[in-house]
Amino acid sequence: MNGSLTGAGALARFGFRRDRIMLPLWLYLLAATVLGTAWSFQQLYRTPAQIAAFAAGITGNAAVISITGPAYDLTSLGSLVMWRVGTWAGAFTGLMSLLLVLRHTRAEEEAGRLELVGSTVVGRHAALTAGLVIAGAANVLIGAVNAVGLIAFGLPVVGSLALGLSMCLTGWVFAALAALAAQLTESAGAARGLAASVLGVAFLLRAAGDAGATGGLGWLSWISPLGWGPRLRPFADERWWVLAIPLLATLVLTVGAYALISRRDFGAGLLASRPGPAVAARSLASPLALAWRLHRGALIGWTTGFAVFGAVIGNLAPSIAGMLRSSPQTATIMARLGGQGGLTDLFLSAMFGLFGLVSSAYAVQATLRLRTEESGQRTEPLLATGVGRIRWAASHVVLALAGTAVLLLAAGLTAGLVEGAHDGTVGHTLGRVLTAALVQVPAAWVLAGVGVLLFGVLPRFAVASWAAVVIVVLLGELGSTLRLPQAVLDVSPFTHVPKLPGGAVTGTQMVGLVTVIIVAAVLTVVGLVGFRRRDIDTQ
Repeated sequence: MNGSLTGAGALARFGFRRDRIMLPLWLYLLAATVLGTAWSFQQLYRTPAQIAAFAAGITGNAAVISITGPAYDLTSLGSLVMWRVGTWAGAFTGLMSLLLVLRHTRAEEEAGRLELVGSTVVGRHAALTAGLVIAGAANVLIGAVNAVGLIAFGLPVVGSLALGLSMCLTGWVFAALAALAAQLTESAGAARGLAASVLGVAFLLRAAGDAGATGGLGWLSWISPLGWGPRLRPFADERWWVLAIPLLATLVLTVGAYALISRRDFGAGLLASRPGPAVAARSLASPLALAWRLHRGALIGWTTGFAVFGAVIGNLAPSIAGMLRSSPQTATIMARLGGQGGLTDLFLSAMFGLFGLVSSAYAVQATLRLRTEESGQRTEPLLATGVGRIRWAASHVVLALAGTAVLLLAAGLTAGLVEGAHDGTVGHTLGRVLTAALVQVPAAWVLAGVGVLLFGVLPRFAVASWAAVVIVVLLGELGSTLRLPQAVLDVSPFTHVPKLPGGAVTGTQMVGLVTVIIVAAVLTVVGLVGFRRRDIDTQ
């Protein structure tokens, strides 16, 4: 084992140098999220009475808890901060961790650089160890900065340390998960898709478990890595034994990754792709058909998740009006999350705003398939035939854009059918709920456009598209809490989307929606033109 780790230190130092821009950006975003929320709450709720009034609208409200996470002992500023950002901070820390590990393992192996490095005095496990060290150190730093920052704001030391530890250990779990995914798949894109899918499922399990805790579904949160951090209960009589769960999960996943790396060939994955027939079917005789074959697995998985969660939202909607009517504070929260109109519409509007943000992650993932195919040296053989560059790239872009619409259509369809079935007004309900879902599509397309732009102009920085997703989600979920200027909030395309259902669509909103569509189109076109003009880059 010692010989297999030879060179891990050098690779880790080189990895830190490569990430000298990415890591500070992640650190800033995550610290700004947590510490900015703490500062904002300090300004808004200065007395115990104000905190109690706000907490009255949160406690026991399934709709709010499904978005933010559970609320424990909301009698202090620290517990409010944990409730508001704990789950989302853990999710973004997990996303950062899996991207870091895959960047230094499977992506390097797929590009051929790891084989070149491995021909020197470098052990088989060195790259995996370096990737885990980089991600692990980044998480420790993020947890420490946030803990120290919260202590500097005057929050209790023990609770601040607990929140920092919850973020750190959540990141470790997803770093180990990414290390395992790197051994199972043959490409960086597939590994990212697998790890990101697990992250998405973890969020859905956590949301369903937290929202249905009183109905006996709380156990779902305990099987989600995103549910462990909040159950440490920072600032609310901390339960330190919960730390053993993410530590054990990290250990098991890491040991599994090291065990599997020795059982596969270099450049291969344990889940090997099945060899196809010698002659392709006529249905694969076009770039669009090939793109569909590549995208269909991920699209089916994402669509299933959206449909299921849409049904959950549709089931909650009929009873949500009573909850909001009895709690003006909760209604205010839902309005800040993007709601508009009547009480039920307020809830649905906020939920579909969340669906739109999540769909943008799929849009970026699907768009980055372009870069995966290029760096995997599968693009050049296709372009050597009669297939043109624009035709090939456009086939993947079309699937990314259409797939985003399909996700939101599935969520709107199931939510509308389930809600309409409760009151016998399926015809009316389905139409307005579908409209609320589909109006989010153009904003998600803008994120796909960012991915196409980076792929076409700066292909080696295409992965930075994920940073755009993080920024948009932070602006949407925490922008009002942080009281950011409207000019900053306007950076997010979702700011310009009409808040439906509920309320009339004004001329200004229509202009904003058209502008969003134009921006998405311009970004996409510029990216395609850039790809047409540049050299093929397999690095």
